[in-house]
Amino acid sequence: MTRPFHKMHGLGNDFVILDGRSEPLTMSPALAKALADRRFGIGCDQLIVLEASSQADVRMRIWNHDGGEVQSCGNASRCVVALTGASSIETAGGVIHGGSLDGQVQVDLVEPRFAWDEIPITYPMDTAAVPMGWGPLEKPMAVNVGNPHLIFFVDDLASIDLGRLGPSIEHDPAFPERINVNVAEVKDGAITLRTWERGAGLTLACGTGACATAVAAIKSKRVTSPVKVTMPGGTLTVSWTPGEPVRMIGDATYVFKGEIELERFGA
Repeated sequence: MTRPFHKMHGLGNDFVILDGRSEPLTMSPALAKALADRRFGIGCDQLIVLEASSQADVRMRIWNHDGGEVQSCGNASRCVVALTGASSIETAGGVIHGGSLDGQVQVDLVEPRFAWDEIPITYPMDTAAVPMGWGPLEKPMAVNVGNPHLIFFVDDLASIDLGRLGPSIEHDPAFPERINVNVAEVKDGAITLRTWERGAGLTLACGTGACATAVAAIKSKRVTSPVKVTMPGGTLTVSWTPGEPVRMIGDATYVFKGEIELERFGA
């Protein structure tokens, strides 16, 4: 039996979306990894399954390219709002809200968390300047915006080999749920960003990474809100006031619709 799917992307961060609301489906790490494979599956950074929710318009579950399930995904949230028209989305990282705005999609993520056990980190430490370093990258800020992130501010983004450093930081034992790694350069009140995403590697864009980085830059008074965050795939506008949720605005692009036989992948 075939199941329909949608292929979408937010600034090049791409998703396969399966709707399990009317006809539930069982997703496993192995099946998610097989579907996300760009040579033998459909291919995507994250696999999204929509489910019914008792507390929001829709529930969104997210599996990374490596098959690991994660709590939140900002770019996918915008795509789900654009696809379904939902104004509220239940995620494992909390309920988020969204809507259309001048041809783009606005999403309000959860209020940022900064405590060491909310990131989480394995033992107490200063999350405003984590006392750790990996080569040229040291003393990042740690922020959880539904997903855990480290943010390194550097003077020369192009000089950082994130493809080499990212895996060792992601898998450092200090981070029991692994960690997303952001390296940012601030210039003229705007942010240029590269992200190593846990379970996916280098991505063209990371919505929660852009939000976490903007929060860190606003909190440390490097920029003021709202701020433009430019990644290889494009630019998001992020707003944040302390004590409130983070708001991002950006594109959500529909690519195509298809059908797939999940049984061929071991479902």
